[in-house]
Amino acid sequence: MIDCVTAIDDRGQVVFANDFDVRGVRRFYMVSNHRAGFVRAWHAHKQEAKYVLVTHGAALIGVVPIDNWKKPAKGATVARHVLSAGIPKLLYIPPGFANGFMSLTADTTLMFYSTATLEESQADDFRYPARYWDIWKVEER
Repeated sequence: MIDCVTAIDDRGQVVFANDFDVRGVRRFYMVSNHRAGFVRAWHAHKQEAKYVLVTHGAALIGVVPIDNWKKPAKGATVARHVLSAGIPKLLYIPPGFANGFMSLTADTTLMFYSTATLEESQADDFRYPARYWDIWKVEER
């Protein structure tokens, strides 16, 4: 996780991540859902890594290592991360992991930075059902 910094003065604000080295990034894309609670999952790559930044709203992001590409372990430990535009952070998803997200607000937008071209990504694409690792329940506390 790379923390972003927000600097605010009388002119407005600047959000930055000076520790984010973009040399390996080949492309970016933005994803938004039409409503809160919508899940987009699971998507994995053997070679491609990603960085994720929530630019608007908030999202629950799941990240899980893949042990068997044809039939991953359903009991694998899934890391859950809540990212918010209000406290910006970049989440690194290494190669060999699946990821997915659920919008926590209706206006959520995520920006993904990828280390692969679109063609490389499509040749290294593994998908699993959205509820394969069903981490999407938000517990009341």
